[in-house]
Amino acid sequence: MEKGQGAVYLFCFARSGLVNGIEGTGVDGRPALSLLRRFPDLCAVTSEVPLEDFCGPAAELRMQDLAWVGPRALLHEAVVEQVMRQSPVLPARFGTLFSSQESLREFLDDHREAISQFLQWVSDQEEWSIKGLLDRKHAGQDFMSKSLAAQQEELAALPPGTRYFHAQRIRSAALKELSLWLNEACQQVASELQEVASDFRECPLVPCEPPESGSEVVLNWAFLLRKGDTAAFRLRVAKMNEKHASRGLAFELSGPWPPYRFVPPLSVET
Repeated sequence: MEKGQGAVYLFCFARSGLVNGIEGTGVDGRPALSLLRRFPDLCAVTSEVPLEDFCGPAAELRMQDLAWVGPRALLHEAVVEQVMRQSPVLPARFGTLFSSQESLREFLDDHREAISQFLQWVSDQEEWSIKGLLDRKHAGQDFMSKSLAAQQEELAALPPGTRYFHAQRIRSAALKELSLWLNEACQQVASELQEVASDFRECPLVPCEPPESGSEVVLNWAFLLRKGDTAAFRLRVAKMNEKHASRGLAFELSGPWPPYRFVPPLSVET
């Protein structure tokens, strides 16, 4: 890799006839966005970036630095969302590079059918995200108080030392019951929401600092929704929140997003 060598940064693929123009900047803040119209029905949204920003030992360290990645990832997202307002999109992951315009053209040639099929599939559809938040302390107290209340008379008849150990066993059993309930509740919610969605993905949980509310993220889902179904989907989420609020379980809905979680696997060679 030579210092100063350039690379083609890919934001997304879209329908060529629907994208009239792109405003804004690339991930490095420079106003260098461009459209590569390879076929009458396909285009790639790109910019030029220094290859050394994303490749090499120094770049590997930068990619672990949220202060460096964060603003650039937001710029990437802003470009994709701008295109999404004009056309269905196949979004690329942050940091997707090609060595040249020619290598990108070859990629489009090789994957034209798969890209076209995906754009057709997600036409008039959007990705929505749901995170499940559990106040585990509140939920645990709810289960333990009910278990202890159900065996209050039996506990009262025991000697103090025996009563303590018996109460500890009840608490342990209540926590296991909480885990079973949480699993069953989440499965039931996912099943009901999938009835409205075109597709569904269970996504990895992202480690983070515990929020001030005391709630922890227990699930991370992505749904692909037809635009006409979002109102019904919102209503179901609201009902699920109402149903489970007493035990400290809430479902946080956000979107619409580009369909990142539903992109088919396409090999990329830089």
